[in-house]
Amino acid sequence: QVQLVESGGGLVQAGGSLRLSCAASGDIFTIVPMGWYRQAPGKQRELVAAITSGDRTNYADSVKGRFTISRDNAKNTVYLQMNSLKPEDTAVYYCYLVSYMTYWGQGTQVTISS
Repeated sequence: QVQLVESGGGLVQAGGSLRLSCAASGDIFTIVPMGWYRQAPGKQRELVAAITSGDRTNYADSVKGRFTISRDNAKNTVYLQMNSLKPEDTAVYYCYLVSYMTYWGQGTQVTISS
């Protein structure tokens, strides 16, 4: 079993920044792909950013140039630095990890006020 614990969400004004963290624990024996999805009210869950075991990154077009995903393998933690936030970034952000199956965090609310 793997557990994912997210932190760092909150309420900020447009143009501000937030840093999300996702700490993984449990049966993790190697570096695995991780990333972030988000789901806004009334919308489907969408991929925001992903990072492979080889540190290759992928971003949604809507966040390119504003968000940065990174990882600390020693801490089994993935981060999402979010800058120049917009009201449309408001959503619940979910961390995920791909091992024998895909594990999900509980989600953290990000709210951007205009």
